[in-house]
Amino acid sequence: MLAIPINVPADTVKLRLEKTLISRVSRAAFYNLSELRFLWLTYNAITSVHPSSFVNLKALRELRLDGNLLTTFPWEGLRDMPNLQTLGLYNNRLSSLPAHAALFLPNITYLDLSSNRLTILPAELLDLWFPLPELQEGVVQRKILGLHDNPWLCDCQISMVASLSMSLGSPVVLMDQLIMCSRSMGQSGMLLMQAEFPRCMRPSVQPTATRVISPLGSNVILRCDANCCQQEILQNSERLPQVLESFLQESPRVGVRWSIISLNGLSFKDAGEYRCQARNMAGISEATIKLKVIGVSKLSRPPKKKSQITRIKSS
Repeated sequence: MLAIPINVPADTVKLRLEKTLISRVSRAAFYNLSELRFLWLTYNAITSVHPSSFVNLKALRELRLDGNLLTTFPWEGLRDMPNLQTLGLYNNRLSSLPAHAALFLPNITYLDLSSNRLTILPAELLDLWFPLPELQEGVVQRKILGLHDNPWLCDCQISMVASLSMSLGSPVVLMDQLIMCSRSMGQSGMLLMQAEFPRCMRPSVQPTATRVISPLGSNVILRCDANCCQQEILQNSERLPQVLESFLQESPRVGVRWSIISLNGLSFKDAGEYRCQARNMAGISEATIKLKVIGVSKLSRPPKKKSQITRIKSS
């Protein structure tokens, strides 16, 4: 079998396609199977799944893609399966777990990511799996996670998952408590439960410059580095801080991420303080960037008088 069959009865509740030569799951591959509740696509040769592969599977409760060749997974496609509770991605080739995956996993109570190539666990997933008491809404449903057999960078994130999952009444149960470290300050090849880790510390956040001076109408980039974790750049206004649109970029240094915003055509309204904010489960850290805009506005420029603007490069 080289492709997903198109003649499956419309009232099918459980479909298992195993050990075939199917290599891709195309758009709306199961659109006519609206009654489907269990879908197993295990131990095939699947290398790609279209983000819209699972359209119209509103009744699906269990999706298993174990034992394939996936290097990425379309997490946004989980929106088409609002009742999904079980997701199996065991024994694939996933090398990264994006932060936005947390947006689509609140209803998943069984997630198997074991035997992949994952190294870093996003802070956003920790916020989802271990919500702070004041942020909990109703009863927190216990989740079963498979994280073992991955080459984890044993940092604050994965260390806290391992320790919190063992605490009494934890909302998370690990399938296998033994997690192997592939990299971590001389602890390569150590089992997480055997290694001694320092107490999880608040993130360190550092702007590339604390004071920036730029001419009116110019473009400027503000950047902050953090040694983890979820971060954003905010602008202090007269009323409340405003969250600015920024994007994250991985640094060549392991565990360091940049948060960057670009301000084009500077006006005097852009001047002021900008705060770089980074957080993990241990707390929040902030750093401030002060932006000064210099020059003369065309509206306030006196007639018949030339003004010279000195351009100062921002660091």
